[in-house]
Amino acid sequence: MNSVELLAPAKDLQAAMAAVDYGADAVYIGGAMFGARHAAANSVEQIARVADYAHRYGVRVHATLNTLIYDHELEAAEKQARELIAAGIDALIVQDMAFRRMDLPVELHASTQVCNMTPENARFLGDSGFARVILERALSLEEIRAICAATTAGVECFIHGAICVGYSGRCFLSRSMSERSGNRGACSQPCRQTYDLTDGRGRTYIAGKHLLSVRDLNLSARVGELLDAGVRSFKIEGRLKDLNYIKNVVAYYRRAVDEALAAREQLYRSSVGESIPDFTPDPAKSFTRGESEYFFSGRRTAVASFDTPKAVGEYVGRVARIDKNRFYLDRAYPISPGDGVCFLSSRGLVGSNVNAVEGACVTPNRMEGITPGAEVYRNYDHRFNLQIERSRVRRVIPASALVGASADGVSFRYTDCEGVTSEASRSRQLEPAKNPEANAAALRTQAMKSGDTIFAVHDAEVRGAQWFVPVSLAAGLRREGLEGLLQTRMRRKIEHRVLPEGSAVYPSETLSAEENVTNRLAEAFYRDHGVQRIERGLDPAPSTAGRCVMRSTYCIRREIGQCLKERPQIKGDLYLEHGAHVYRLEFDCARCEMSLTDCTRTTINQKP
Repeated sequence: MNSVELLAPAKDLQAAMAAVDYGADAVYIGGAMFGARHAAANSVEQIARVADYAHRYGVRVHATLNTLIYDHELEAAEKQARELIAAGIDALIVQDMAFRRMDLPVELHASTQVCNMTPENARFLGDSGFARVILERALSLEEIRAICAATTAGVECFIHGAICVGYSGRCFLSRSMSERSGNRGACSQPCRQTYDLTDGRGRTYIAGKHLLSVRDLNLSARVGELLDAGVRSFKIEGRLKDLNYIKNVVAYYRRAVDEALAAREQLYRSSVGESIPDFTPDPAKSFTRGESEYFFSGRRTAVASFDTPKAVGEYVGRVARIDKNRFYLDRAYPISPGDGVCFLSSRGLVGSNVNAVEGACVTPNRMEGITPGAEVYRNYDHRFNLQIERSRVRRVIPASALVGASADGVSFRYTDCEGVTSEASRSRQLEPAKNPEANAAALRTQAMKSGDTIFAVHDAEVRGAQWFVPVSLAAGLRREGLEGLLQTRMRRKIEHRVLPEGSAVYPSETLSAEENVTNRLAEAFYRDHGVQRIERGLDPAPSTAGRCVMRSTYCIRREIGQCLKERPQIKGDLYLEHGAHVYRLEFDCARCEMSLTDCTRTTINQKP
């Protein structure tokens, strides 16, 4: 596979169009049901409009049907899938193996919620008819390389945005606290809440910190390495993000991917069209909890953000001193009235808007919580965001024109950068031109006008300039020729890999409750592929008490400098407590993995 895709999130039609305009090769979007983001649902009619717009540029549309399905929902889930296929989508992103059993005429992608972490699992999915596997975010480059080498499926990885601290699709933390389940599209994001780290017996080591909140991902500097490893789709997280985020981040990664492709002649973009932003993209100026490469280079510390799960933005400086209505920074920084700033102080995170700036002196609209020594961050750049809001980027497909005139008529032939052609012609008696050079120049100018079409005609050749072509005739043929070129492009089919299920053997003979088998079709799928023992999925269970509700490569002990590999002498159990909810931390050092087990205070107090 030599085509490379930049995959962007889309909350709705407007976001999808922005993603396409600013350079995405594909977009992923949720339908009305069974998507992992309930707040980003769209009607079939909206999805059809997205597909119509995207396909003009060869941009693919991937629909997310990535929640668990229960038996009574199977019919509705299949109906939704077929409606989305009829609307023109190019792939379905799924978690539940039931979709593999529905004989759907569409490309299937195994969602990151299938917990794609090993070469064995990725090989099985490829051999079972999945055209693509979407990787877990916690993998290192070496692990990614091994997976790419093992599977016939295409490999997609996240490159930017929020990180689920628990393994995707194997996290039941939200479900353990309420009826809301991440595997059912309604995660309450408990990983962004505050916790106390305790011994479970009344001693608190760390109080009121966001101990499970990790920084956001930014692998923009690693695109080339990922390409060389075999990754062919780069995914930006953010189906709930605003338009400014989409425009800024997509434009930024479009440039990063193009730069990497320029050094690799055997690889090429999977869509076409030039998008030249009228601002300088900078992902640090959009929502981010701080940049991290997570575990791309191996297990490491400093990936969490204990103080806040919110976007703090760019570091500005420290508060040197305060007056009644203003504060002074320890250095001058180019912030402006209208900016948003926040402060990390002993009171936690507080924020304010900026009313006035004079050198290092800043007048906010309120002073509550601002203390000397507090770190200052700009989490909203007013001028930058205004620039993005006013941005009007057009994505255009390069094309050339050939105008041919003779005594018997004239034709306008257009060819785009992919070799797609369209011709408009008229049979008509033409008069000799009084000034052939002027006639040629006028025809060339007319042929290169593209108006509000998706094309940019960069050059035009004129043959037969000795025959005069009236401007009105030339303009009509230009419009007809460019419209014909668009329609010809739209009639082309985007290549799909609709693959048979095959008879591959699953890497294990058993499936635990964490594997999320919640319906009869998924169960039949695994049994037909060699699984002997299947424990019913944990998600529909009445309680998670006593069960593992999260596994993660992230480790609190490592993050606070108490890695048991490095300091095996450390003894004692650790617990996370949030209100009435208590979780015992367990550490599998051989696998370098942390897990949370749901337990009650009574259970803890009964420990010997």
